[in-house]
Amino acid sequence: MSKVRVLFLGTPEFAVASLQRMIADEHFELVGVVTQPDRPAGRKMQLQPSPVKQLALQHGLRVFTPESVNKPEILDELRTLGAESAAVVAFGQILSQKFLDLFPHGAVNVHGSLLPRWRGAAPIQRSLMAGDNETGVCLQTVVKKLDAGALLGSRKVSITDQTDAVSLHDELKALGADLLQTEFMDYLRGHLTAIAQDESQVTYAAKIDKAEAKIEWGRPSREIFNQIRGLTMGPIAWSSLGGKMVKFHRTYARSDGDSRVVPGTVLDVQPSSFSIACSQGRLEVLEIQPESRSKMTADAYVRGYPLQPGDRFGS
Repeated sequence: MSKVRVLFLGTPEFAVASLQRMIADEHFELVGVVTQPDRPAGRKMQLQPSPVKQLALQHGLRVFTPESVNKPEILDELRTLGAESAAVVAFGQILSQKFLDLFPHGAVNVHGSLLPRWRGAAPIQRSLMAGDNETGVCLQTVVKKLDAGALLGSRKVSITDQTDAVSLHDELKALGADLLQTEFMDYLRGHLTAIAQDESQVTYAAKIDKAEAKIEWGRPSREIFNQIRGLTMGPIAWSSLGGKMVKFHRTYARSDGDSRVVPGTVLDVQPSSFSIACSQGRLEVLEIQPESRSKMTADAYVRGYPLQPGDRFGS
């Protein structure tokens, strides 16, 4: 079979693994890469290219960075590439029907959940915050309705207490690349039939709001643990102590606690950790970040700060 001419659309680090895999695969001819425009980043807020753009330029690929891929002049330019299909991985823009109509074999999208669960912007974070025991990544056909396209394949992963958003992100981005290399090509060859999603099972993964990062200690320890690990890619979960913000990076939910103690109160301080009362159980803190300081282990924190039982977070 001759090479398939494909247009790649993606922006963040999650999409880099997929682009790398397609560059290395001799079955694909990447006719172009579309990514978000350079954005201000870093302390100096200097314009920075997206991770996908950086990789594409390293390999001499033609790169497009439109504010909107749906503008008529952009569509006209992309049409001249003669792409047979498009592969979309965390691109960050809504695709119009006119865009989708450019491709004789349509477009596919890599999505970081087991659809139809967690359609939308933040599937990795929402699966952890909801306490799911399993998630994965799907390859779907692209339609105008949000993440509603038929499914071409999936990869499943278990969520353990050691899983956080960063580790899950890295695991899923590699599995997404597998889907593009295998199921995408099978689909283009006509060896794979897309399966419609079960609309009765749909849930939505809304974009994370910064307000969701504030820890409410009057919740069970398990819920707070899920909130903290679900937000490790940002915004980091936080609380206050002595009028200053403290961010929580790594914790563990314990079922034992003292229901007589006001939630948010420090229960005990150990050499390597300390624990905080919740409405049910307690939260053992392993990694923390004081205001205007770098992330540190709990043992480093208790050595450097006068924390003691009875101190209260969130007061």
